[in-house]
Amino acid sequence: MRPLPLPQDVQAVVFDCDGLLVDTEVCWTRAETAIFAAHGQEFGPEQKALVIGRTLAAAGAAMADHFGRPGAGDALAAELLDGVRRELAGGAAALPGAAELVRACAAAVPVAVASNSPRELLDTALASAGLAAHLPVSFAADEVAAPKPAPDLYLAACEALGADPARSVAFEDSATGIAAARAAGLYVITVPSLSTPSPDHDWLSPSLTTPALTTWARSLTTTRAPQR
Repeated sequence: MRPLPLPQDVQAVVFDCDGLLVDTEVCWTRAETAIFAAHGQEFGPEQKALVIGRTLAAAGAAMADHFGRPGAGDALAAELLDGVRRELAGGAAALPGAAELVRACAAAVPVAVASNSPRELLDTALASAGLAAHLPVSFAADEVAAPKPAPDLYLAACEALGADPARSVAFEDSATGIAAARAAGLYVITVPSLSTPSPDHDWLSPSLTTPALTTWARSLTTTRAPQR
């Protein structure tokens, strides 16, 4: 898939959080690995693909189906939440290039976070990584009617920033998040957390440190849409 040119007519930039801005996927993976181990199963890339980018409820349902435990989704989701809480208590760092890119975008256009994590975990992650001050506008999975892959989170973020989704950019790392940004009509910059062949994207990058991304962010015209 040939990438589209990076857009210049941009009203807002909306970032995913886990695995994109903050190195929390290691926390999620440890918690997920423990649950799989308790069911006598290994946890590798194939299993990670079942749960990455999903809400706690969706991840719990996916695990229940995988384990052959119908009706256990809520209990597994609660177990996963407790595990991630414990892991995040030790802190999580911003991923390479995240702080620089966020600051560069925020200097020109309104920015926000749209995350499939619950508010509790989102706030902990952003604060731990030192990004909260740069991203005062954020939306969590438990604050919209339908989380990712539905478009609600991205639409809510664009509305809060007073931006047209068609003139906004999403940064995503998972198929679930990409689908949400697509459904909302944003231009999608994909920075994959998993090694997947040909992930959906308008522009694909191996990391946030790619020089072209920083150059693009610094080239954006400072034309802030009025926030609502």
